[in-house]
Amino acid sequence: MSEETRYQELYRTTIPSVVSIYIAGNGRRPGGAGSGFVHETADGEWVVVTNQHVVGRETEVDVRFADGRWRVGEVVGSDAYTDLAVVGVPNLPDDVEPLVFAPENPVPGTHVAALGNPMGLDGSLSVGVVSGASRSMVTQSGFVIPDTVQTDAPINPGNSGGPLIDHSGRVVGVNRARGGDNIGFAVSAEVAARVVPTLVRDGEYRHPYLKVRTLDVSPSVAQANRLDRPRGVLVVDVDDGPAHGILRGSRDSRRVRGHDVPAGGDVVVSIDGEPVDAHEQLMRYLLLETRPGQEVTLELLRGGRRVEERVRLGERPMPGGRGDQEGRGRGPGGPRGPRGPRGQRRQRGTDIPIR
Repeated sequence: MSEETRYQELYRTTIPSVVSIYIAGNGRRPGGAGSGFVHETADGEWVVVTNQHVVGRETEVDVRFADGRWRVGEVVGSDAYTDLAVVGVPNLPDDVEPLVFAPENPVPGTHVAALGNPMGLDGSLSVGVVSGASRSMVTQSGFVIPDTVQTDAPINPGNSGGPLIDHSGRVVGVNRARGGDNIGFAVSAEVAARVVPTLVRDGEYRHPYLKVRTLDVSPSVAQANRLDRPRGVLVVDVDDGPAHGILRGSRDSRRVRGHDVPAGGDVVVSIDGEPVDAHEQLMRYLLLETRPGQEVTLELLRGGRRVEERVRLGERPMPGGRGDQEGRGRGPGGPRGPRGPRGQRRQRGTDIPIR
């Protein structure tokens, strides 16, 4: 099968499940538009997945399918920290089949297609490859989303919330942002597969956190802290939270190449036996492998010695509250709106601004 025929078939089989989402405006604010796609959770819920920034604080949105049919959807739940949201849509068209999440992140070089509603143009497809995986991405609200997929498939305003799919039609990411020419980002399928079922069930996702601020150990940081090589993440600050009194922050600084570099804090080199070479790995593990209240074991370099400390993870405050700085790109995020009803069970049948 030629590449052209492959993409034609991919479009034909997946586009009925891709939707455009419209937010009504009023006299005080403009409306908006974005994208989404139908997905079935493990509990048999058929819902529309999109971005949190597409639905904002709305409790109802207008949903348009590729064949032009409209539905009114109820916002089931949303999470600003991962920029994911779920919309329950009754009476889905008969030709709609749910798109499934890929079981793991795609490798660079994988051919992908971005589907959605760029610039208000319903049912659009753009193609490219995965340029990188396990990236960190800063949202408009200043939060950092770990484990995102980078692609050169054009992602434009309005694509937000639509699927990034591979040649088999599996969703490898939820499109959300353009980072520059030939650089786009999507929330990974691994993150979405973990967060979406909880949004359907509970309307929100509880995030674990340590309430610390860290810095990747670069050669300069390694030199300032007298480490034999760059590795791990340096604990810069420890706020009043789960790690207070357990982890040690940097109380000093040293001059390296004309710059003051934090020194003297713990250096985290593993969590539960998983190596930590950068802040991205620590955030990814916390998001994908842990829950609030869970105890984790941190392996540290402290004053030239290797030590272990156990920390019981706290629950990250809702966006906009005090103490929600961990994982931020150094802007408050708005809280999600009131919860609507749950998604429909197998029912068949903003950046204008465009987001």
